[in-house]
Amino acid sequence: MFQALLDLRQLLAIFMKLTTKLANVFLAVLCVGFSPVFTFAADVSSEVVSAASASGVASQGNPEQKDLRPVVPEEEHGLSQKAVEIGFLFGFPITNSMIVSWIVALGLIIFAQFATRQMKQVPKGAQNFFEWLVESLYSFLEGIIGPHLVQRTFWFFATIFIFILSANWVGLIPGVGTIGWGYPTSHGFKIDQPLFRGANADVNLTLAMALVFFACWIVWAIREIGPLGFLKELFAPKGESAGALKILLAVVFFAVGCLEIISILFRPVSLSFRLYGNIFAGENMLETMANLVPGFGWLLPIPFYFLELLVGLVQALVFTLLTAVFTLLICQHEAEGPAAAHD
Repeated sequence: MFQALLDLRQLLAIFMKLTTKLANVFLAVLCVGFSPVFTFAADVSSEVVSAASASGVASQGNPEQKDLRPVVPEEEHGLSQKAVEIGFLFGFPITNSMIVSWIVALGLIIFAQFATRQMKQVPKGAQNFFEWLVESLYSFLEGIIGPHLVQRTFWFFATIFIFILSANWVGLIPGVGTIGWGYPTSHGFKIDQPLFRGANADVNLTLAMALVFFACWIVWAIREIGPLGFLKELFAPKGESAGALKILLAVVFFAVGCLEIISILFRPVSLSFRLYGNIFAGENMLETMANLVPGFGWLLPIPFYFLELLVGLVQALVFTLLTAVFTLLICQHEAEGPAAAHD
């Protein structure tokens, strides 16, 4: 047994010697293989150090010398979230989205004046289109909120629908977002301050329209049901009950009314961001498609233009329908919804 242990010890010693020799050979091969890389890295580092030292000496020789190389701003991808201020009027900033909204409003006023300046018994041309649009909207809203409410609120819903739809489609005209000030880049000329911007791609306009509706909604509700009826509509229990159940329902409906107040306060936010988000995303998509493949920026966005035409119509319709339904919910005891329109 002792002899076997000695033989095992000798075998281990021989194995250790062979392992040490193989390791030395492997390290030698690695050194030979990586020596060109180390030499190249050393040359590059020496060149960088020499260039840095030369520039340091030059700057020390002329401390007032400045770097005259043009500074190119970092390229931003997509449409900026904030509208660009292009001027001031009596100290009030004018943005590119405000210009588009003014153009749309002025165009609608001119068209309405032109279509109604010489009213005829048998309408033709612009008058025919104008009457068809107004009658279609009136019949559509009458079927939703009833004849009583539509007589009092049609002026707002029709105006808001036509304006939003026109602004959405005007924002798709070539030149909106592509004419303005910018700087040259390696991929072409980059417009960072466009002269025109989609009106509803600015959250200020969508929030303003939502706040105007919120004010009109309060006025309509008070005119229809009065201040006391307004509070009853929010907090009073609905249905017939008696005893302990009536007390329980009063507590439950008061809590529901508190939640409804929170919901009402958030309605302008949801209305404005829904419209802004969809239009802003659509314009970003069109810009991305235009810059996706150089040389084909005019071709790739064409299918998406038709999609954005549909999105513009849908978003105008959604904004109008939501505001109409919110009005109906607070005044539904006066107009019982679509059923009241057919009675």
